[in-house]
Amino acid sequence: MSSKNAITTSLFDLFKVGPGPSSSHTIGPMKAAYLFLQQLIQLPTEQAQRGKLLQINLYGSLSATGKGHGTDRAIVGGLLGWQPHTCDPKQLSGLMKKKEDTYEIQFQGTNVPVSESSIVYHKGKTSFPHPNTMILRLLDEAGQTVIEGEFYSVGGGFIQQKGYEPEGTTHRLPAYPYSTMEELQAHLRAGNLTLSQLMIENEKSLTCLSEKEIVRKIDQILDFMHKAVKRGVRAKGILPGSIRLQRKAPLLYERAKQHASTTDSFLIFLNSYCLAASEENAAGSIVVTAPTSGASGVFPGLTYLMKYHFHYSPQKMRDGMLAAGAIGFLVKHNASISGAEMGCMGEIGTASAMGAAMLTYAAGGSIEHVEAAAEIGIEHHLGMTCDPIGGYVQIPCIERNAMGAAKAYNAYLLAMTIDPGMQKISFDSVIKVMRATGRDMSKKYKETSEAGLALSVTEC
Repeated sequence: MSSKNAITTSLFDLFKVGPGPSSSHTIGPMKAAYLFLQQLIQLPTEQAQRGKLLQINLYGSLSATGKGHGTDRAIVGGLLGWQPHTCDPKQLSGLMKKKEDTYEIQFQGTNVPVSESSIVYHKGKTSFPHPNTMILRLLDEAGQTVIEGEFYSVGGGFIQQKGYEPEGTTHRLPAYPYSTMEELQAHLRAGNLTLSQLMIENEKSLTCLSEKEIVRKIDQILDFMHKAVKRGVRAKGILPGSIRLQRKAPLLYERAKQHASTTDSFLIFLNSYCLAASEENAAGSIVVTAPTSGASGVFPGLTYLMKYHFHYSPQKMRDGMLAAGAIGFLVKHNASISGAEMGCMGEIGTASAMGAAMLTYAAGGSIEHVEAAAEIGIEHHLGMTCDPIGGYVQIPCIERNAMGAAKAYNAYLLAMTIDPGMQKISFDSVIKVMRATGRDMSKKYKETSEAGLALSVTEC
């Protein structure tokens, strides 16, 4: 199998821990700003001391909905040396509260201020390689550029910088290189491998971690997800932002317990778990990108259900996560998980397909069943818009996570009930359709809050 275009993404790049509410608008910009800080620190002293001002330029979706997504505070946090997986979400939410708030960015014995006036929100069309573009500049006293970095937040917290290899690029090759579902299945047949075996071997090759370390990290990811659910079902009050949206998860969870003896109680519980994690994301708390922060309620809901209602073993949970990773990799590699490129089908659609694959594989389904479940999951999210009201990851995003999980569960049921050979559309084919649909969609419906439900509140 050719390794030329093989997927080299690690499971732990896809499932990232960080603060909400948006992987592309919060986690990505924080990582980009932190990287720019490291470049400032490495400047020659004489060049660094010429710097007097920092300018932060936001374009496309970052400009349109950056305020609602917390992009400004995420960038300031990164420039202060904070990173998504270790930052305190409460401290992060406290940044940039007032117009006059100013922060000193330190490097090479130089202090440069950054404040709200440092951020420029550019409107209109751009010709950058990705809609989520930010350009950070260090300027001298005359306003001339000392150094600049052009970054793209490409979805799921992944970033790229102009002139550099994409984040996560490794020159190590996977043990079993593949770039399509067809190639993946060919490896399984040729090597008489299970899907989880192949995924573990590829992780070992790409990350140089042992199988024991990989298992431990998967368990940690699941633990972070379940902690978000537990926090969310206990939390009460109003979510941040001008919408003043009331949390619903605690109420739904209490109602689910009251109806625990009914046949559909598991679905009520699933909805409460998904809302709980998604509301935690909206509040800026720590979540796991799966594959994005905007879709970070789908997986915790499903995995919590699997663990506490279906009582799946830890190994079945891990196997399901590995199957989900394979699907997420294929979407990211062949289409996109970015809402700014694909609309919500790139986020909730991918999460639903990953969730369907996880449920199917953990229940003992074959790779053919897994493919059918994932294809159904994507197929029924094609064309879904990303149109958050006010730029906040709240309406329709929170309930959409619960709906995505319900669709994942139904896709699993459909796939396990039928002969997978009856499916007329392959997973590779539906990804091609997804990519084409995303390219054809108007940018108004791709994370800019310029159309769709984003206008409904002003119309009411």
